[in-house]
Amino acid sequence: MPLDTQLIAGFPVFEGFAAQDLALVLAEARSVRFAKGAIIFEQGAAANSFYLLLHGRVRAYRLTPDGQQIVVRFVGPGELFGIAMAIGSQTYPANAAAVVDSVVIVWPAAAWGKLVAQFPALALNTMQTIGGRLQEAHTRMTEMATEEVTRRVAHTLLRLAQQAGRKTEDGVLIDFPITRQDIAEMSSTTLHTVSRILSAWEQEGLVASGRQRVLLRDPHRIYLLAESSSK
Repeated sequence: MPLDTQLIAGFPVFEGFAAQDLALVLAEARSVRFAKGAIIFEQGAAANSFYLLLHGRVRAYRLTPDGQQIVVRFVGPGELFGIAMAIGSQTYPANAAAVVDSVVIVWPAAAWGKLVAQFPALALNTMQTIGGRLQEAHTRMTEMATEEVTRRVAHTLLRLAQQAGRKTEDGVLIDFPITRQDIAEMSSTTLHTVSRILSAWEQEGLVASGRQRVLLRDPHRIYLLAESSSK
């Protein structure tokens, strides 16, 4: 049974596509559910498919040769991921796992060339997505090289809030399960250091954390901490 085009209509990567175009895009696709914690693909495995997240949240992370784990980013609904073929790679550069129960659309890798040839806008939109992720990676690298750890943690929380923040009466909630270890990996520091910083900020009323949830009670003050030494 063909997938409903309304599933992907309105996602930025398909901006400007007519309904009949979306039907062609979905012709070789299927939807798959992944339970919380399930591995979607593994780093170094043959890139036989590419994906679009419909619902849930996906964690992309890399393993270094010495076994250290590094969170690359969290994928949100409407985002393409696992698009190794778009950067000329035959294998996946990272692991991907479902943070919560998630639904994805899956295409065979062989469909990529046909789709971008037929729909140049898809190639352009995808390149913009990849460019944005590269810019984010460059920003994180610059922070690692030039900023002290408190600023790096503040920038990490602000990026997560921008990507998945939901306004509540008490502040901005990062609206998916995230651990202090995740924040440590994204900030290039240790769990102990992140725990110390967040505990201090909790006492100051800047954040509230627990049960894999982080609430930014005072995002403006966190922004000031992130930018405090940038001038």
